[in-house]
Amino acid sequence: MIIPVKVEDYAVLGIPEYWIADYAGLGGTRHIGKPKQPTLSICTLVDGDYEIQQLRGKQPIVSLTFPDLKLTAEQVLRAGR
Repeated sequence: MIIPVKVEDYAVLGIPEYWIADYAGLGGTRHIGKPKQPTLSICTLVDGDYEIQQLRGKQPIVSLTFPDLKLTAEQVLRAGR
C-alpha cells in the first residue's frame, strides 16, 4: 500500500498555502514549536518548500491567500473549542 505524503502532494500541486489549527497543542513540534501550546501554523509555498509561520495568542494572521483577513491566532483557535 502506498501512503501519500500530504505536504509533498500539496507542493507538487502548487497549493500556495495551508493552515493547521492545533487548538489543543498536541501536534508535532515542527508545526507548533516547543513548548507545545495551542498554535495556528500557516504554511506558505516558497520555491517548492513550505515555510511555517507559527502564531499564538493575539498575533495577527498574515496570509497571502487572505490578505484582508483581520483575525488573530487566538480567535481562530478559540473557534475550535
